[in-house]
Amino acid sequence: MGEYLKVRIIFNFSFKRNLIFIFIGSPLYLAARCVTKQNFALEIGLISQEINMRWTMAPKPPVEKVRSLSKQLNVDPVIASLLIQRGVETFEEAKKFFRPSLDELHDPFLMRDMEAAVTRIERAISVGENILVYGDYDVDGTTSVALVSSYLKTFYPNVATYIPDRYEEGYGISYQGIDFAHDNDFSLIIALDCGIKAIDKVAYATQKNIDFVICDHHRPGAQLPKAVAVLDPKRDDCEYPYKELCGCGVGFKLVQALGSRRGQNIQDLLLFLDLVATAIGADIVPITGENRILAHYGLQVINRQPRTGFQAILEQVKKTTLTITDVVFIIAPRINAAGRMKHGNHAVALLTETDLATATRYAAEIEQFNTERRATDSAITEEALQQILDQNEENRNTTVVYQENWHKGVIGIVASRLTETYYRPTLVFTKSGEKLAASARSVSGFDVYNALEGCAAHIEQFGGHKYAAGLTLLEKDYEAFKEAFERVVSETIDPKLLQPEMKIDCEINFSEITPKFYRILKQFAPFGPGNMTPVFMSRNIYDTGWGKCVGEDKSHLRITAQQGKIGPAFVGIGFGMAEKEPVACGGKPFKAAYVIDENEWQGNVSLQLRLRDIRE
Repeated sequence: MGEYLKVRIIFNFSFKRNLIFIFIGSPLYLAARCVTKQNFALEIGLISQEINMRWTMAPKPPVEKVRSLSKQLNVDPVIASLLIQRGVETFEEAKKFFRPSLDELHDPFLMRDMEAAVTRIERAISVGENILVYGDYDVDGTTSVALVSSYLKTFYPNVATYIPDRYEEGYGISYQGIDFAHDNDFSLIIALDCGIKAIDKVAYATQKNIDFVICDHHRPGAQLPKAVAVLDPKRDDCEYPYKELCGCGVGFKLVQALGSRRGQNIQDLLLFLDLVATAIGADIVPITGENRILAHYGLQVINRQPRTGFQAILEQVKKTTLTITDVVFIIAPRINAAGRMKHGNHAVALLTETDLATATRYAAEIEQFNTERRATDSAITEEALQQILDQNEENRNTTVVYQENWHKGVIGIVASRLTETYYRPTLVFTKSGEKLAASARSVSGFDVYNALEGCAAHIEQFGGHKYAAGLTLLEKDYEAFKEAFERVVSETIDPKLLQPEMKIDCEINFSEITPKFYRILKQFAPFGPGNMTPVFMSRNIYDTGWGKCVGEDKSHLRITAQQGKIGPAFVGIGFGMAEKEPVACGGKPFKAAYVIDENEWQGNVSLQLRLRDIRE
């Protein structure tokens, strides 16, 4: 980890083939990728001067606050300190944190336009109108559509779903989707995870006597669409207490409001929370407040009573108990793969299917889509890295790359890969019809949405969040946009944000790491933005002599760590940290940043350190 070196060396061997070595990694150890038509890869070690990741220690809470909370809860001061860092300062707040309660969910009618949304949907049902549930093709969108449509179908039959084609229609509400609704006699569209900027589309629908109820969570523009109702907690005039719901979360609040009118309580809607938890994890929204409650109970549903579609996915990967991290890395990519490689309808079909045999067939198809997705994003990432090198753009403050044939379904993933490599705001463009479409990704602390607003003169359309966005522009404007984006970012970004950061919660001694300490730490879950897994730092650590590089390619570091050569020893595993072996195993003391987790081996469970970084 740390700052990156990029070196391009051309060799011409006797077999008349040029080999391009792309070195990517920390200066201490560079992984060299040898790119040929056969995609042959090798690794070499290269010793150079080490440049460490930027470590940031969280501010220590006031001693009196820590002492008071520690006494109230009868917990270690370290636990009290971690809670205060997360905004938990009293016994009652701690109770809500450790024991999330469905009673703490907010009244859905506090959301602006909720009354109008429910009234319009009830009127549609009372007179037998056809309702089209419309959503984006990513995880948040498809889970939203699955949730709202399956809920409505429990008591009303005239409901259908629509997911726009990523390639023919693009993101959000489309004219083609509205035409479909008109041609098939749908007079009400419930739009989920999209629509907040669809001013012209909603006006077009109005001309065709089609009403819209919009449920979105993206930032609104200066003007709102003239829909019957616009549910979005980020509206300036919306006083809903929690602003960070995902699209599926907004959809659930609509279902909660509809259910309350039918005499249903939250327990009657509990089984829908598996979809909400999945969207919360996949959309990387803060797992705080209401999201924490929804994720907590949604995970319980996934693990105790998974819907048929989830059950089919989990059988494919042979996984039982899931954490929010498992949802992000196991379930979400597979749901996403349908919209990326084929069509989002496949994901909705899987998520709403009740027959296990059928769901298993759908899951097998989606597994194949996911396999294709992995191969495609790997190949495009390689081409994008090569383009950066060919254009000598390693030293810019932004990454902007374009190739007209890149698969539109994976450019967001590629943007994330490039951000991991060069650690700077990144856009990956491809051709989409007559225009160019891009996915944007940012680095921690920098608002890429604001940066795009600064380049609006060169953009046709854009939307998104602080760390992820999408946009379209005309091909003739690409170069001007690229330079404008570089200029805006360079003028506004704090230079330290261009170096990877290791955020450390607090410093502890190994003697404080006990089974009881870890049992309480586990109750901090579910983890995510706003409540990340606690990262600790300890000094004066020695390897007891058993440290070595492990794994098939020897890219991981395994040590047995002891503090000051006395006291308890813990196994430490650092994935992808082989370059740290000289520091950890050189016989000299070092300090380490790590998280605490469990290792199970042959029926024995022990605490271990999952290493994040090591320094002399």
